[in-house]
Amino acid sequence: MKKVIQFASLMLFLCASCSNQQQDEKAALKEEKPQTKVDEEVVQLLPEQIKNSGVETGPFEKKEMHTALKVNGVVDVPPENMISISIPLGGYVKKMRLIPGMRVAKGSILATIEDQQYIQLQQDYLTAKSKLKFAEADYIRQKGLNATKATSDKLFQQAESEFSSQKILARSLAEKIRLIGLNPNALNENNISRAINIYAPISGYVTKVNVNTGKYVTSSDVLFELINPGALHVNLTVFENDASKLKEGQRIICTTNKHPEKKYLAVIHLITPNIGEDRTTSVHCDLKDADKDLLPGTFMNATIELNNNSVTAVPESAVVKWENKEYVFSAEGENKFRMRKVETGVINNGFVEIKSPLDVKSIVIKNAYAILMKMKNSEEEG
Repeated sequence: MKKVIQFASLMLFLCASCSNQQQDEKAALKEEKPQTKVDEEVVQLLPEQIKNSGVETGPFEKKEMHTALKVNGVVDVPPENMISISIPLGGYVKKMRLIPGMRVAKGSILATIEDQQYIQLQQDYLTAKSKLKFAEADYIRQKGLNATKATSDKLFQQAESEFSSQKILARSLAEKIRLIGLNPNALNENNISRAINIYAPISGYVTKVNVNTGKYVTSSDVLFELINPGALHVNLTVFENDASKLKEGQRIICTTNKHPEKKYLAVIHLITPNIGEDRTTSVHCDLKDADKDLLPGTFMNATIELNNNSVTAVPESAVVKWENKEYVFSAEGENKFRMRKVETGVINNGFVEIKSPLDVKSIVIKNAYAILMKMKNSEEEG
């Protein structure tokens, strides 16, 4: 038993000696190996890797780029293209077949209204017109007699006053006749009507119908509302801090949530010179290429082009993001690429403004992310 214990102790000693010897050898090799500093910002690719990844290089470019302001708004109709229909004299709705969304042409009949006061108005006009003829004839007669002193000045003045009063009455009643849509010149005792028609003053769409057949309406009631969508504009809401950056004539690119890929061009037409309680102001813009997809009330996303400057720019595909910072890769020769931190600015039409000064001749302008992935994968493998 004693011999077994001695043998085991001997084996443990030999193993420990071997282990210490191996560690000493590794340490010696490590000391003999020269220490080389690795540049972690540079990566080298094989020609095959560059070809397969589609990496392309090119120079910086000078571009005319504008600062952009992003705001929101809605499609609206100018007040002159939105009509509220009412009648100057009340009456009962005899006929009406409109529904919201229906298209109507200018001059088409929207509704027929009837009431006894229309009959009375026409009667009064025709009576006044008849009396006017008598008053005119009497005035002419009295004028001739007065010229020869065959009648007194008083009778002539009475005839003149009556003629003048009848002219005023007939003219005022004629205007009331026109106000309800009738032609006084075509009116006679044979075509007196108890009903009048309401005609569409513009071509457009019916947006509101507030009456129904048989309802009595007054002059203060709005019967229908029409809009002409041929002159749509965008009403944008801009915050107080950005309002001073705007001016008439600036271009705007608008999109809808339904079709964000479709862009509409607009131009600032009017800036409301007032800041509301919500610290915003309204900016009215003319749409240059509206179509049937745009309806009043549609929500719009808008980008306002504020100014143009000549800046250094690269394609968006040249800029990569890593750990919340932005970089480009400069071409260093021999298929080597250096990762350089940059400060970016405006993004327009696929190009990014580079604010940082970079003293390089060529950068990666396409598939820069392929180089970034190669660099970071190599660091993890190392």
